[in-house]
Amino acid sequence: MRTLKELSDLNGRVAVVTGGAGHIGMAIAEALLELGCMVCLVDISQDALDKAIKSYPEYTEKLLFGMTADLEDQSVRITLVNDLIKQFGRVDILINNAGFVGDSQLQGWVADFENQNIETWRRAIEVNLTAPFHLTQLLSQYITKSGRGVVINIGSIYGIVGPDWDLYSSTKMGNPAAYASSKGGLLQMTRWLATTMAPKVRVNCISPGGLARGQPESFVTKYVNRTPLKRMGSEEDFKGVVAFLASDLSAWVTGQNFIVDGGWTVW
Repeated sequence: MRTLKELSDLNGRVAVVTGGAGHIGMAIAEALLELGCMVCLVDISQDALDKAIKSYPEYTEKLLFGMTADLEDQSVRITLVNDLIKQFGRVDILINNAGFVGDSQLQGWVADFENQNIETWRRAIEVNLTAPFHLTQLLSQYITKSGRGVVINIGSIYGIVGPDWDLYSSTKMGNPAAYASSKGGLLQMTRWLATTMAPKVRVNCISPGGLARGQPESFVTKYVNRTPLKRMGSEEDFKGVVAFLASDLSAWVTGQNFIVDGGWTVW
């Protein structure tokens, strides 16, 4: 029987993390790097990528790399995969973390139901659901060859439950239907891929709850009061579950959704 250290060892494996320069993306990368994995961060922003990579100088040019890509563009996704294989020759782990989150300035995003924009809906679905499907499809032959292939999709509690609109009162924040719908679709796609790519590839989902992002005090107070563990999440809260799902620690786990939300969805 292997030790826990042996089961968690990712030496020799290559991981691709989309949205890699974001808060959760960097936490995911850190977990993988600590286990010996080679990691390629994919992000739309070169500046953000450069900053993220400089945060881990001990891994630069050894295990940590970056590529820019606008995952909303189908042709760019194809080019990205070609570039990944050209540079690394293999992909063992794909983590679909990039997300279309918009902001209050985006037309039809943070808006009343009647004013949510169809074009913005399409953009969110393209990035949050179509891109993970397409990248998994394009990389499937390589992940399958790995023998220990892993796909991890990053969902959201709002792919599981509906929004509590009281949280958003007196703030400029919102909870767009497109975001929730795309994350719900990602969860079902996880189950579909898990049976389709088995037995050589394991596919699981992580659904984060609310992370502290400098939200208005009124929102934070209401959110924390409703959360059993009485705090919002931090990036560090995801390192353990990523290490578990990416490694042989979870060798007999597939098709599952790991909810990391401080207990928010138990009510």
